[in-house]
Amino acid sequence: MEKPFSEACERNRGPLLAVLTDAFTGCRAVLEVGSGSGQHAVYFAAQLPQLSWQTSELPALRAGILAWVNEAQLPNLLPPVALDVGGVWPAGPFDGVFTANTLHIMSWPHVEQFFAGAARVLAAGGRLAVYGPFNYAGAFTADSNAQFDRWLKARDAASGIRDFENVCALARSHGFELERDVAMPANNRTLLWRRLSVSAA
Repeated sequence: MEKPFSEACERNRGPLLAVLTDAFTGCRAVLEVGSGSGQHAVYFAAQLPQLSWQTSELPALRAGILAWVNEAQLPNLLPPVALDVGGVWPAGPFDGVFTANTLHIMSWPHVEQFFAGAARVLAAGGRLAVYGPFNYAGAFTADSNAQFDRWLKARDAASGIRDFENVCALARSHGFELERDVAMPANNRTLLWRRLSVSAA
């Protein structure tokens, strides 16, 4: 099949690699939740060969990722497993979880299930990296984000750009401590958490 392609992945992969190289120092196995086109997975696995990179996606979208994985033939890049955040997560073990541009296309209950699932698969000290747009103090950080949010809600009223404060409170309730909030190109952020030993959830 023809491989899916995302221009945004090509643009943001370099800045993201710089953040993830540091964030996943000492990690061995990373679960990517919602691998999308598969481009990020191929690029990061090639640049970070010390990591075992597990791709995942909703069942209907796995074929496109598999096309990228099969072409790349990287020993540390694993074919996509079926993952719905509200369902069964792969057992791992994982010491890193990464997701890009997913929280704003999920409903809030699915965002809650995402953090609950990440907490289950990560042991104490595990790292969680979330990339995408966020609001701060209830306000958009750019007009383009406001326009994007209107587009998202027109497509699915349950979706939308999430508030940083709400997401951080949810992460804390599942035993995550925010370590860094990194500004990224195109009015995006990468939020980096560490899994603590005790979950309040």
